Amino acid sequence: MQASLMITCLCDGLFPEVGKSAVRVLRKLGVTVEFPKEQTCCGQPAFNSGYPEEARKSARAMIRAFRSSSHVVSLSGSCVGMIRHNYPRLFSGRPEEREAETLAVKTYEFSEFLTEVLKVEALPVEVRGRATFHNSCHTRRWLGVSDGPEKILKMVRGLEVVPLPGAEDCCGFGGTFAVKMPRISTSMVDEKVEHILETGADLLVSLDMSCLMNIGGRLQREAHPVRVMHLAQLLDEGWLPHGR
Repeated sequence: MQASLMITCLCDGLFPEVGKSAVRVLRKLGVTVEFPKEQTCCGQPAFNSGYPEEARKSARAMIRAFRSSSHVVSLSGSCVGMIRHNYPRLFSGRPEEREAETLAVKTYEFSEFLTEVLKVEALPVEVRGRATFHNSCHTRRWLGVSDGPEKILKMVRGLEVVPLPGAEDCCGFGGTFAVKMPRISTSMVDEKVEHILETGADLLVSLDMSCLMNIGGRLQREAHPVRVMHLAQLLDEGWLPHGR
């Protein structure tokens, strides 16, 4: 199977190691991974700020970049939500409408691709520790990805997975929300950190680096020794030699 990696702006600029982990995991699962270099921002910041024409410029570039891909795998549920739900709206009645709908259908969030397309039922991964999982608002509510990520986590040998109190609550990042409403955003991430500490977990796993950047930054500022990781990093790090 072939898939193209959609790196996202945040991973490309700040967390390229997450993209490398995703490529290694996908290859170990038998996927031929391509990386269209002409990909750019999905356009969500412009769209959410009320600039649809600027968002269309980014969207057109993404449509061209992934035109020949059979599947597109992204490391952000938020970016996938933008493509899946807003691209068809952006191009409704325009010449690009059909291509926008095609890209929307073949674009998946990383864990979603593992469970819904590859149908992964077991993984040769071992990680010792106690982990809790934070699902992003867009991944859970926009894409409907709920049980899949935790199902994958439970495939990891040696990993104790504990539920996160207030798991459905936002971490307070929310793209431009954190910039426009800093006090409310800070209160929200403080509450999220309190819940993480309640679990006693030494590892926080999520699917969006924006959430992990926000929560991880707060954990670090308060000197809490909880490690934060994207699911792709966890699987890559714990993949057993020779797949056993």
